[in-house]
Amino acid sequence: MIATTRRHRSFFAYSAALVGLLSLFAVLCFHFPELLTSKEFRTAYTEQFARHLLLAGLVAAFCMGTVAILRDRNKRVALIGVGSATVAVLLGGTNVTFDAIGKTPYSLGLDWFVISLFFSALVFVPLERYLGQRAISPLRAGWRTDLAYFFMSHVLVQFILILVTASTSTVAALTAFPALKVLIQSMPTWVQFLLAVFVADLAQALLHRAYHNTPWLWRFHAVHHSSREMDWLAGSRIHLVEILLTRSAVMLPLLVLGFSQSAVNAYVILVGLQAVLAHANVGLRFGWLEYVMVLPRYHHWHHARHADYIDVNYAIHLPLVDMLMGTFKLPPDHAWPSEYGVMKLETVPRGIVRQHLMPFRSRKTFDDHVA
Repeated sequence: MIATTRRHRSFFAYSAALVGLLSLFAVLCFHFPELLTSKEFRTAYTEQFARHLLLAGLVAAFCMGTVAILRDRNKRVALIGVGSATVAVLLGGTNVTFDAIGKTPYSLGLDWFVISLFFSALVFVPLERYLGQRAISPLRAGWRTDLAYFFMSHVLVQFILILVTASTSTVAALTAFPALKVLIQSMPTWVQFLLAVFVADLAQALLHRAYHNTPWLWRFHAVHHSSREMDWLAGSRIHLVEILLTRSAVMLPLLVLGFSQSAVNAYVILVGLQAVLAHANVGLRFGWLEYVMVLPRYHHWHHARHADYIDVNYAIHLPLVDMLMGTFKLPPDHAWPSEYGVMKLETVPRGIVRQHLMPFRSRKTFDDHVA
């Protein structure tokens, strides 16, 4: 009974802190939309939606923070939430007005971070709490590092897009397959989407396997495999160099083959959803679907700290890709890994800064290969 009460008290305190800080970030986005909001993401939501979401966040932060303080549990954490929400209100809250957003050469995706983190936590925290394969807290070891990676990849989204576009557009322009492009573009959008998923997954799986079998590439990919616990946030732990390499490798064949923008956009949405789900701590039994699409148990075995699963399950979307590559392996009887992480735990340091510097340091300071 005591353990249950403490868990609920901590939930209110940390939830208040999360929502309060996100509300403060949202108000800053209203004050500085040209600088802090992503041009690409602004088209996905309306100003009214953002204001309603901010209002809900402020109310939730005050309510949950007050409950935690009255229960005398994690008061300092709860005060962060209440304090952040208070500052957000003093800065104008939902009443902040702004002129038409002008064009800027660059901007940060703070709005993308706020909305994505809010809804991801809203969906996956309770899902993992009640359907989790392992009983782990959202505040498990390493959560701060993974949250920092989540922040980095979302806030720098425009810069990442610029670099990926620059690295792929020139090559795509030099590679011309007019007849093939016409054939693909004549297909219905849903057929293009399915084909795009297969092509992109094959390209990424080949690069993914190279990450594991090429020492200098493994230096970067080892960061992703250093997570000792698997949940929806763990998938965010990716070195910036790997993000650029992977997104370039995936987008290049889609551009070269001339898939329609609608099909590519649908694929990008799938990537965002499946990447989170594949790492999530969700222990549902999906039966035959595990052989059709990559689901949590399939990808968890790729992250297993187990010698028999070092060189398998590279696909991100379709197990069919691994079957074609000869790297498909899924244990029967709904077995799950008992441990996650790189084989030599001491070779990957802790913290986002040290992990980003790790690949550039002396070869003696890290494991050269996953095996």
